[in-house]
Amino acid sequence: MLNAFLEGFVLGIGAAVPVGPINILIMTNAIKNYKNAVSIGAGAMSADITYLVLVLLGLFAFAKNQTFHTILGIFGSLFLLYIGYLIFKNRNEKIKIGNADLKEHKTKIIKNYLKGYSLTLLNPYTIGFWISVSAYIATKHLPFIWTLLGLFSGIFLWITLMPYAVHKTKHLLSQNMIKNISIIAVAILLFFGVMMLYNSVGELRVKS
Repeated sequence: MLNAFLEGFVLGIGAAVPVGPINILIMTNAIKNYKNAVSIGAGAMSADITYLVLVLLGLFAFAKNQTFHTILGIFGSLFLLYIGYLIFKNRNEKIKIGNADLKEHKTKIIKNYLKGYSLTLLNPYTIGFWISVSAYIATKHLPFIWTLLGLFSGIFLWITLMPYAVHKTKHLLSQNMIKNISIIAVAILLFFGVMMLYNSVGELRVKS
């Protein structure tokens, strides 16, 4: 059981740590608000759980359908470009000191949760990841529950500790540095969005 948990934990860390759209969003938001950043990660993890449940229930036979992947990729890339636009639009927004309006704060947490959930759900690579994970667990004959528990523990640890570290060191950043970080984040998100769109459109051309 311990071996399965540790293998799952390492797999979860390996899946969560690489720089990607979700981590860029988490880091960008962590500078201004820790809870908003965690809510993005929680949304992403919820999307992971959604896909995993679909795989386990055998409702994902259409996942290998190329048309499905292409459509998902196009919507995902457009959503990613939209988020990049929002970050660029708010690049000059200053960090608010003190307690914000409670209702507004809760609304932002929900919105960020939905951002993380939607962005992960619309990423066709998420499907491939969870199909691969299921195959890996089955091939190694690992206890499924303990492996998944380790995997999600690794992801949860990353989406809580990483934004915490960023948030706690925000005092080292000037307002101009924060603005520049936002612009860099936008550039990275645009890169991911354009590449995803390019690959999706490329798949359409191959099919035609």
